Amino acid sequence: MAGSGAPTEFEKIDATGLRVVVVAGTWHDVITDGLIAGARRVLEESGARHSLVRVPGSFELPVVAKAALEAGADAVVALGVIIRGGTPHFEYVSSAATDGLTRVALDTGKPVGFGVLTLDDEQQGLDRAGLPGSQEDKGAEAAHAALATALTLRALRS
Repeated sequence: MAGSGAPTEFEKIDATGLRVVVVAGTWHDVITDGLIAGARRVLEESGARHSLVRVPGSFELPVVAKAALEAGADAVVALGVIIRGGTPHFEYVSSAATDGLTRVALDTGKPVGFGVLTLDDEQQGLDRAGLPGSQEDKGAEAAHAALATALTLRALRS
């Protein structure tokens, strides 16, 4: 588990006035739905306006994230699940999603909260999805990171 060293609680954020789009893949719906629930909870508690857009899979996250940011969103929370299989597919999709989302953030100058789980097996995802019994809530973490970064950028630009 990569949670070692992670903050035990999130700093309360007032994101009133921020518009955030959650972009989520459709693969592994139990895990993805947990990630979405965690992200929504953080966004609602912060006062940010938010919406959800579903895409077929993690490979499609970058292009839709870019479109959301170019359409006026202040931040995106990208959520997906990629589970290693017996072919190189895992490496290609993981790399494309990670590199693409990084490029979107740099090209737009707006934050992308990274909630794409790259896993060896389904249990690792269940442990990170913020579900009852999960040890981590990566959807909530990604939303918090996106909000905190959007507010930091706003402060730097003003």
